[in-house]
Amino acid sequence: MTQAITSLARMTLRQLRQMASDLGVTLYSRKSKEDLVSAIAEKQERRGGDLEAIEAELNPPSRPQSETRVVFLPRDPQWAYVFWEISDNDRRRAQGEGAAHLNLRLADVTGLQDGSAHPHTLQEVPVDSHSTEWYLPVPLCDRDYRVELGFRSGSQWISLAFSSVARVPALHPSDQILDQFVPFSLETATPSPAPVSTPSFEPSDSGLHERLYQSATTHFRSRRVGSEVLHEQDTAGDQRGLSDSGAGLWASGLNESGLGGVAPRQRTFWLVADAELIVYGATDPSARLTIGGEEVPLSSDGTFRIQVPFRDGEQMYAVEATAADGEQKRNITLNFERVTPEDNSNPASEAKAEWF
Repeated sequence: MTQAITSLARMTLRQLRQMASDLGVTLYSRKSKEDLVSAIAEKQERRGGDLEAIEAELNPPSRPQSETRVVFLPRDPQWAYVFWEISDNDRRRAQGEGAAHLNLRLADVTGLQDGSAHPHTLQEVPVDSHSTEWYLPVPLCDRDYRVELGFRSGSQWISLAFSSVARVPALHPSDQILDQFVPFSLETATPSPAPVSTPSFEPSDSGLHERLYQSATTHFRSRRVGSEVLHEQDTAGDQRGLSDSGAGLWASGLNESGLGGVAPRQRTFWLVADAELIVYGATDPSARLTIGGEEVPLSSDGTFRIQVPFRDGEQMYAVEATAADGEQKRNITLNFERVTPEDNSNPASEAKAEWF
């Protein structure tokens, strides 16, 4: 009886309750561990059962041997979370070699690919030998780090596992500037893109884009002479029927359907769509830049960027940069052509009631 009680006392409360349920002990879920041990021992004595056989059935099967590993997860620019798992074989081997204290080594490996670390950056942090997770302070943000798990035995280091390399985020906002798109309203009759702050330049003349567009569509034409393509003024350009910037597509509303006095079930429907052309580049900041003979201001770093309407027809932009001393020139001619095979669009202000 005494031996049975001793064996039962080593079992967990959950195992005791499972055994009590199998043996038919009443109110086993309300009993304390001591009461369960006594009640089970009495049941076993009356039944004469084999306690060791029942205990073996209740013990869960052994788990497969785990592998030693460590994971390094940056939490924020100042702290990182590390968790690990040590196999029984590695723990016994380290203890056999005299391992006494479990430690984490944090190494800065920014820009290194061969597994080495920057000198004088290695930090060794002692942790609880029975713990499986730890928070590490990060020396510097915006750097790549790797963690090594191991035991310290005097001056001897027993390495167990390395984590993958992870980058700790920077404390300051990112310097990356994403592309910005020009907002426009579909409710206005003339699309006028709102100015966007870009590092290229701020136009000093609000009519520059319109003049460049008119210059590209009315002032030049190309003529091939042998293998050369010559660009010259087009005196008939004014007769090409191009409208001012902002007209054209926005005035292409649907005609009257001829349906008058229809029922209240009439509906209106509308659609607008257009495109813009962006010409950008860079040259020497001290140079003079012209597009189609129109001087374009440069930013402090020599970049430029213009946005002009891109409507049906041919547009040609002759870009030329002249050095400050006038002795050097570079040029490029860009030719664009847009074709709209079908246009059944109309703005909301010109939407007509249609019967379906």
